[in-house]
Amino acid sequence: MEKKKDIRQDLIDQLQAKGKYQKYYVDLVDDYMKYYDLKKKLQADIKTKGLRYTTINGNGIEVEKPNESIQNIVKVSSMMLKILTDLGLQEPEAGSSDEGDYY
Repeated sequence: MEKKKDIRQDLIDQLQAKGKYQKYYVDLVDDYMKYYDLKKKLQADIKTKGLRYTTINGNGIEVEKPNESIQNIVKVSSMMLKILTDLGLQEPEAGSSDEGDYY
């Protein structure tokens, strides 16, 4: 949780340095942090289920399905980058990175 607070603070600091500390911009940072939470949940799902998982379909037959979290994490990451671009900010670097731990 400390890493999340550090990232949010880094983004707020970048906004202040650019003179963009109005509520609209802070709201976009909060949106970014919601996507951050979602990305962490998707990473956990990928780590648990893997790239594909086995399930039972409606006919009672066991089938292998692709993990939809793979496509969703790409969409979430794209939205996070778009928010940063719209704000004119850089990706925050807070603590050690755990990116990629879900594969």
